[in-house]
Amino acid sequence: MSILENVLTVRNNIKRACERAGRDESEVKLLAVCKFTQTDRIAEAILAGVKYVGENRAQEVTEKLIFYKQNDCDIHFIGQLQTNKIKYICGKVDCIQSVDRIELADALERCAARNDFCQDVLVQVNIGDEAQKGGVAEDELDGLLQHLSGLAHLRVCGLMCVPPAVEGERVRPYFSKMRELFYRAKKAHPELPISGLSMGMSHDYEIAIEEGATIVRVGTAIFGERKYTNPSTGGKDGYIQ
Repeated sequence: MSILENVLTVRNNIKRACERAGRDESEVKLLAVCKFTQTDRIAEAILAGVKYVGENRAQEVTEKLIFYKQNDCDIHFIGQLQTNKIKYICGKVDCIQSVDRIELADALERCAARNDFCQDVLVQVNIGDEAQKGGVAEDELDGLLQHLSGLAHLRVCGLMCVPPAVEGERVRPYFSKMRELFYRAKKAHPELPISGLSMGMSHDYEIAIEEGATIVRVGTAIFGERKYTNPSTGGKDGYIQ
């Protein structure tokens, strides 16, 4: 199938998931995950109506930034952000979805303050309590939100998660828990403009929508598998899904 056909299929699935959940499909943003995707293929998705794009690597943001700006895209950084890469991301993207610790928040605040702008962010939650993944622990979320509420140059717009890699309905409890944390955070921190819940990827975005997602991050279902060079395997090619 073409990228246009893939986008139309994803949007139709979003519509049906919203109908099942009694939601309006306008409540859900489709974010195309563009890591390891060439700009000519991204351009096809944009022509199909995609406006929101996500990148995982600072290098790719830098390489594609002019292209995204020329095409009036809303750029989200969705990967783990190291403090030494902040200068390439903060102020360059519309939203950073992976703020998960005070050290990173403070570094982003200093960068934004120096350049006199306000950076939209989401707080990433490690909903599966997985050591290999980023995200703040559930019991530390409130403390991080409290700290963020005191930073004048960061605007906390919601929460994000990457649940454990499980199949089918087994992922639903993680999304359900995120929905609970989302509403709890909104109630506990009315001073923060929390409105977004980013969860769900190519294999589970319909379940995420049924559980309250307002942003779904879809890559493979739009672009297919993408080839990349993996430094950890001596430069051999691999595939990202």
